[in-house]
Amino acid sequence: MASVKTFIEESYNELLHKVTWPTWSELQESTVVVFASILVFTLMVFAMDFIFGVTETSWWKGILGWIYAFLTT
Repeated sequence: MASVKTFIEESYNELLHKVTWPTWSELQESTVVVFASILVFTLMVFAMDFIFGVTETSWWKGILGWIYAFLTT
């Protein structure tokens, strides 16, 4: 049990004195980068769903599905 207590004390001490925490402006910049990345990734997934179709059972077959249906009729 003493080793668990020592571990907790050393972890607490390390978090307080040895870890370099980001400044408020660095944190804000990182948040903007994360949100921009999420937005780009979301738009890419939406574009792929729109172009190729969501599922086989969906009414929307995607742009390529419409072209294929047009060419095969």
